[in-house]
Amino acid sequence: MNALTERPEAVPATFDVMRLRDDFPILERRVHGKPLVYLDNAATSQKPRCVIEREARYYAETNANIHRGIHCLSQEATDAYEAARDSVRRFINAGRREEIVFVRGTTEAVNLIAASYGQRFKPGDEILITGMEHHSNIVPWQLLCERSGAILRVASIDDAGELDMASFEQQLGPHTRLVAMTHVSNALGTINPVRKMIDLAHSHGAVVLVDGAQAAPHLEVDVQTLDCDFYAFSGHKLYGPTGVGVLYGKAALLDSMPPWQGGGDMIRQVTFARSTWNDLPYKFEAGTPNIAGGIGLGTAIGYLESIGLDAIAAHEHALLRQATARAADVPGLRLIGTARDKAGILSFVLDDVHAHDVGTILDSEGVAVRTGHHCAMPVMEHFGVPATVRASFALYNTPGEVDALFAALAKVREVFG
Repeated sequence: MNALTERPEAVPATFDVMRLRDDFPILERRVHGKPLVYLDNAATSQKPRCVIEREARYYAETNANIHRGIHCLSQEATDAYEAARDSVRRFINAGRREEIVFVRGTTEAVNLIAASYGQRFKPGDEILITGMEHHSNIVPWQLLCERSGAILRVASIDDAGELDMASFEQQLGPHTRLVAMTHVSNALGTINPVRKMIDLAHSHGAVVLVDGAQAAPHLEVDVQTLDCDFYAFSGHKLYGPTGVGVLYGKAALLDSMPPWQGGGDMIRQVTFARSTWNDLPYKFEAGTPNIAGGIGLGTAIGYLESIGLDAIAAHEHALLRQATARAADVPGLRLIGTARDKAGILSFVLDDVHAHDVGTILDSEGVAVRTGHHCAMPVMEHFGVPATVRASFALYNTPGEVDALFAALAKVREVFG
């Protein structure tokens, strides 16, 4: 038995998944005449009613631009938006609210660092990533290397989908300027030992960025305990709206970085001769932001805190244990990613049936999964597959939905023999 099936986590007796499902209107839908079984949470999570209603209430009652008006609506909108920033600070235990920069999502956060902090890179500097990164934590560094002459290095992964720590340590050296790693792999579910990786990187004088897109919805994140220099995540994977995300950065680093976009609100003074920049975090928030999205993200965080990340993680891991055990009984099913420490992601291939064909039949049974390379083509290349089927769990999924997934897979076997 894989070690991940033996992890001794118990779901709290107070965790009532059926009651929580009532908070999500979309789960009442039927797809192709079947009850919706939504297992594509690593792509985006569904939204609780409180988030939907909070966004609608902003537009119905408070809609105004922020930071720029003295009238009542503008002040109310500003207060709500900045309260959301305080919620984010508390959620990840940042030391200061000024360290919380609102962005469109994790991808924009990584690009912000590459464009701004990256201006100090020169030929021969090295950037270290891992072999399990999402394209959004690969391509911005490739572009930076093309601009600066820096060198991109990659720490390898093994056939369980775990980071090869010996490779990681060997790649660190006197020229390593930045280490960028995922906290949780979106394609494999692997939970990386990020605290150890951060300590090793810092011992070589490197700055560390953690891609937390898949971690923030499922794990307790404490950026001060981790001691990361930057941490990024997206709202839409966190039961919040699309188009809003967070970049955490240590204040001293953010202070030392130039703006990456110019426009309104990121300036202190503008003349035709020169401009000066606003204080943190506004120096990095040019233009009108996604105000409703930010407020909705704050509401989503409050919703998660009312349930408890530990309880959510235990529930999701119980589903992963169940699904992993069921997968072992399916002829021709090969799991892709069997790390000892995993979040609620089950990726697999099925004999010679293409992942897209599997996904199409699952959809006809009302089961929504993701198929493809999951913006992780190097991971697919490592495992020698063009694509996988990925089922990913959230707080509202049930053991019955895991059974529905495998009942639908039986239909795939019937079709393809």
